[in-house]
Amino acid sequence: MTDWIDIAPLDDIPPRGARMIKTALGCVAVFRTADDEVYALDNACPHKAGPLAEGIVHGKAVTCPLHNWVISLETGEAQGADEGRVATYPARVDNGRILLDRAFLKARPASEAAA
Repeated sequence: MTDWIDIAPLDDIPPRGARMIKTALGCVAVFRTADDEVYALDNACPHKAGPLAEGIVHGKAVTCPLHNWVISLETGEAQGADEGRVATYPARVDNGRILLDRAFLKARPASEAAA
């Protein structure tokens, strides 16, 4: 059984936007697509740890604001010629609220949870 953490109303994140969410278990970047799909990833780009929550959301990807790496919101993998990936976490919307899976957040390495 999944234990979900209620993070915020969906409307707190604009379409094609993102927010850094601080939880008791660490910080996570939460993204909303133009189709109101929600994804959660570690915030640090695999290239130079750029803040992905400050990037540009397009389709099901985000472009890092530092060096334009494109990261898949679905897999966390860098796209194109770039290589690397960030951790992804289960996220969903229920009754207009964004929920994150507590078990996946607890499984994060301590260095990521403290970010």
